[in-house]
Amino acid sequence: MLKELRIDGGQREDVRTGLPAWAWISAVVLLVLGLGAAGAWWWWRSAQVPEVQTGTVQARTFATGNAVLQATGYVTARRSATVSTQITGTLTEVLFEEGDRVTKGQVLARLEDHALRAALDAARASVKSAQANVGAVQAQWLQAQSDLRRQEELAASGMTTRQAAEQARTAVNSYAAQLEARRREVETAAAQAAQTQVNFDYTVVRAPFSGVITAKAAQVGEIVSPLSAGGGFTRTGVGTIVDMESLEVDVDVNEAYIGQVKADMPAEAVLDAYPDWRIPSHVIAVVPAADRGKATVKVRVALEQKDQRLVPDMGVRVSFLAARTDTASAPPPGVLVPRVAVVSRGEASVAFVLNGQRVEQRRLRAGTPVGEQAVVLEGLKAGETVVLSPPDTLKSGDEVRVTPAAAR
Repeated sequence: MLKELRIDGGQREDVRTGLPAWAWISAVVLLVLGLGAAGAWWWWRSAQVPEVQTGTVQARTFATGNAVLQATGYVTARRSATVSTQITGTLTEVLFEEGDRVTKGQVLARLEDHALRAALDAARASVKSAQANVGAVQAQWLQAQSDLRRQEELAASGMTTRQAAEQARTAVNSYAAQLEARRREVETAAAQAAQTQVNFDYTVVRAPFSGVITAKAAQVGEIVSPLSAGGGFTRTGVGTIVDMESLEVDVDVNEAYIGQVKADMPAEAVLDAYPDWRIPSHVIAVVPAADRGKATVKVRVALEQKDQRLVPDMGVRVSFLAARTDTASAPPPGVLVPRVAVVSRGEASVAFVLNGQRVEQRRLRAGTPVGEQAVVLEGLKAGETVVLSPPDTLKSGDEVRVTPAAAR
């Protein structure tokens, strides 16, 4: 009877698990439609971003018709020092930061001084002890002198022997010698105290001259030493100070043209960072040594105008002049841009500056054009990138795409 309850394979119903075929087909169709929509959106987005050409804002060069030679170099400081300690010790205070202005003698840092302070107190106590010994011996010497006078009076009257008077004189001489020795001991103790005071003063680091801190090399808790020690774990300097009044320019002049440069020759310096600032200068000296590798000779140039814009190691271009230029007759400052970069928006002249992939509209104050270049007195800086022939629909904040082949 159990065999009769068995179901044949042909009579069984198919039982399917998982998603039906129409669901898979729908998912594939939706995926294809999504990819198509994304591609269409990307194509539409790309079509909406305009392609533009760009140009660079150039610094306006001034007339240097009397320049006989030009050379490049760097701003250097004649007085620059890495401030260190006279002794090895642990920093307990660092009283400066980069950019701080300091004066000569100002305290910059302090070292741990407990041992040296104890030694100084002991040395001062030794001086006082030696001085007390001098007082004691001096009192004995004065008493011996009084005794000598009495013995001499008694000897003269026959009341005592000549031997007693001689003994009193010997005592006076003995105490005089002891007094001199004690005085020398005071001098020795004072010298030792002065030496200990000097060592104690070495725990205070002071500015050697007035200037600006350009580097902070150590922190509280670090060990500093005037000599390198400890496998590189010991600092050899606390910070770097630069005298900004000692800034000048070192330029390398090709040795083929060095004959045109003379001491006290007028010059004009232009910093790479501030191309519109012409600094009157003059030649200090032509250094009598040549670099055989570069075939150049170093020339020192003094800057006749200085302010906070000048910092060491700035790049500078120097024009050596046949005669000093009159800065009062110089053309007005400004920058140069292609004229096609300047367009009108309403009643204002504007340009579009590239900032990443977007543009920023700038209102301009223009001067008299020079050929195909527009002179911009306000609104642009040298080195910025502007859009050439911007579309009429372009506005501030729009995204643009720079054509690589046309970018310039």
